[in-house]
Amino acid sequence: MDGTFARAYFDANRDAVLEEWFTLLKLPTMGADPRRLGDCARAAAGLKHFLRPLGFEVEIMTAEGAGLPVPVVFAERQGERTGMTVLFYGHYDVQPEDPLTEWQTPPFEPTLADGRVYARGAQDNKGQMMGFLMGVRAMVEAGEPLPTLKVVVEGQEESGSEVLSALAHALAPRLQADVLMACDTSCGPDGRPAIVAGLRGVQHFTVTLEGPSHDLHSGVHGGVAPNPAQGMARLLASLHNADGSIAVKGFADLVEPPTAEEHERASASASSEEQYRAEVGCPPAGGAQGEDAVTRGSFQPTIEINGIHSGYGGPGSKTVIPAAAVAKLSMRLVPRQVPSETFAAVKKHLEARCPRGMRLTLSDACRGAPGFRLPLASPVFRLAADVLGQMDGRGAVFRWEGASIPVIATLRHISGAAPLLVGFGREEDKIHCPNESFGLDQFTQVMTWASLMLSALAE
Repeated sequence: MDGTFARAYFDANRDAVLEEWFTLLKLPTMGADPRRLGDCARAAAGLKHFLRPLGFEVEIMTAEGAGLPVPVVFAERQGERTGMTVLFYGHYDVQPEDPLTEWQTPPFEPTLADGRVYARGAQDNKGQMMGFLMGVRAMVEAGEPLPTLKVVVEGQEESGSEVLSALAHALAPRLQADVLMACDTSCGPDGRPAIVAGLRGVQHFTVTLEGPSHDLHSGVHGGVAPNPAQGMARLLASLHNADGSIAVKGFADLVEPPTAEEHERASASASSEEQYRAEVGCPPAGGAQGEDAVTRGSFQPTIEINGIHSGYGGPGSKTVIPAAAVAKLSMRLVPRQVPSETFAAVKKHLEARCPRGMRLTLSDACRGAPGFRLPLASPVFRLAADVLGQMDGRGAVFRWEGASIPVIATLRHISGAAPLLVGFGREEDKIHCPNESFGLDQFTQVMTWASLMLSALAE
């Protein structure tokens, strides 16, 4: 098998491949939304229908007492060779489509234009996941030997993986594997393939400040009634020092800086300031001053404000003192930080600074999972680098992703497998944003990676 195998399969079966992918993309599978449980169930059933003809034994599972019963797909196929056992992880849930008015095409009507598919989930993670599974199908239909392959696909990665986390310990004997593969990350900024050697963890919650029982006239009550919008602004500003560093006591005490080799390799795969500005529309000026962007984005924790709402935001003016203010916060964690401790530190900080005359509540809390970093000398990394070198003569780079796949840490611990995170996302894909897309060239790259790496692991 060579690097042209998967592309030839895609070209010969283009309509069928796109139909499978598009069928999944049409489902608005927001795993945190009770109204979308039916769509999540249809996605799980579709994946079962896809995997069974390939020789997989497939189960659809939920967990009692784990909130919304969003289904998890577990499948297993015995390999033709007794080489490595591979556990592949993916997710079919997606971010909400908001703001809908900024989409140029309907988010759940996949649209192919100029070699790119536009839809919510086109890349994250329905595109990369289906690319990997299509690579598996191409191998099975061609009679190519595969290692024993286990597949876990969930519907809550974007909201905390509650069901899969609840199921994981009970599934532990069945999840045992040598390698844990996931395609939910990005390539290097110049398009070179990238091996992810570390991920930050994540946790998030909603903060609500309440003042008066209803909106008040700002002329009659201004200067007398407490203003939740002003209070929220002060409260959120207190999370950081003037230099951008985190001001929450106890939050970042255990941060472990990168080694010289880690920093050097991460810098080699990082965007320049000019590239970043061109891709994002602003300079890399966030975070603590005095640290370079590589350190801030890959090896340090963050506290970010994801959204704020209070009072009136429409055209013209409406002179009110709002009754409440709401903010969404998320924290990215690095190794040695303990999620329960960082969550408690932020909670204590906010409660101690609740503005006078107001009530503070925290809700929608997800305490999340820790971050991790992997040893660069891993034998699996060496094998992956060889395979990626076949795909791109420039070879692979290493990245430490600032983003998070929280359940990877759990699956790594329970399965005993060595994580191997290689993805083909690009900044232009606009994941989590309006007009998300994924190129057909990227889709076939994932297929190629799956077929070449699984072939190597079967030997």
